[in-house]
Amino acid sequence: MNVYDSKRMADVLKPHGYEQSESADDADLVILNTCHIREKAAEKVYSEIGRLKAQKEVQAQGGKNMYIAVAGCVAQAEGPEMMKRAPAIDMVLGPQTYHRLPDMLKSAEEQRSGGRRSARVLDTDFPVDSKFDHLPDDSDFDGPAAFLTIQEGCDKFCTFCVVPYTRGAEYSRPVKDIVDEAKRLVAKGVVEITLLGQNVNAFHGDDSKGGTATLGALIAELDKIDGLGRIRYTTSHPRDMDDELIFAHRDIASCMPYLHLPVQSGSDRILDAMNRKHTREEYFRVIERLREAKPDLALSSDFIVGFPGETDEDFEDTLDLVRRVKYAQAYSFKYSPRPGTPASVNEDQVPEDVKSERLARLQALINEHQLEFNESTLGREMDVLLEREGKLEGQLLGRSPYLQSVHVDLTKHDNALDLTGDKPYSKFMGKLVRVRIVEAGPNSLKGELVRALN
Repeated sequence: MNVYDSKRMADVLKPHGYEQSESADDADLVILNTCHIREKAAEKVYSEIGRLKAQKEVQAQGGKNMYIAVAGCVAQAEGPEMMKRAPAIDMVLGPQTYHRLPDMLKSAEEQRSGGRRSARVLDTDFPVDSKFDHLPDDSDFDGPAAFLTIQEGCDKFCTFCVVPYTRGAEYSRPVKDIVDEAKRLVAKGVVEITLLGQNVNAFHGDDSKGGTATLGALIAELDKIDGLGRIRYTTSHPRDMDDELIFAHRDIASCMPYLHLPVQSGSDRILDAMNRKHTREEYFRVIERLREAKPDLALSSDFIVGFPGETDEDFEDTLDLVRRVKYAQAYSFKYSPRPGTPASVNEDQVPEDVKSERLARLQALINEHQLEFNESTLGREMDVLLEREGKLEGQLLGRSPYLQSVHVDLTKHDNALDLTGDKPYSKFMGKLVRVRIVEAGPNSLKGELVRALN
């Protein structure tokens, strides 16, 4: 979602003469778009501000103003403290107010003209009007795959999570607005769209009939767009996997056979402490229904290791869940206390060395299953969307339907190809191609072209 938001910030600033720079060193404005999910990510912000402060001073000596802005969830959670801790910051803005960037810049410029070394602009409100109502329709976009935010915020209040406090309550965009944005992306050459939301399958956007549409209904509507070949969505909650969405995986070809469905822990005791509002058995039943509807569905998940009070038995329950589900990939992290969340004040914190040992064991098991899944694709033919150049001549990189990275060797193929011109392989960039998988590693696949599809 931060990638999407960053792109939209650039769209907001473009009419005011700003365009993206390759380097922060010579930029007039530097925006750090931040994440508050883990402590390490938040601390990196201050490290980067220190580096930018030195560059800002160099530019000032040459008579040029550099503005430093901090956006996103760290800004939302720590705005006033951030401005005290790092005086080099000119602007702090939350994830719901970036559409007001031009006004903030105007205020910062006025303060600078009055003699301030750094401006003091803070905007972390939750506006009554959605920011999406104020974003420009036109967006510069280059590439075959794009993100599209359809839902923000969360009402679940997991005890480890800051999202309800930094992104606010659940909000879903109207179906028409989403479809219109998707059509604009497809017109610019986008083939694959990933629908984004903090709790994306809780989507309940207004439809054209005066009612509300679920995520499954939205996918069915997007599937009607000519040229949109692939639809993905993230991140989901197990409690919001309804029949309509499950059947979308079964019935809609553009709905990719890959689902990220975070569980966080395999222990009922820890799930209850996390306020996840589901049990491990309920999670298993959701997985069973999904696999009945779509037998080739690949699953990924999130895991938190060392949540306060987690015992060895609780952790073994997590390992057992992983063994039973067998994820194609998964993301796992040591628990990181986030200020303001209920779990952060729990006195039963797990020692750091215990968390590290458990994380290593969990990741070893996840990696074992990931390699097993990748090796199961050897010899298969699958469609790959080619997105960028590889390191080798005639090699392009893309994604399989299961979100695996695939290195495609276009120099080896079954059919004669027109390879004339200065960059004979570039004509395949952004295209869906049929590929035969010839090699599988723990993190990626290698394939040979069978034929072009579009």
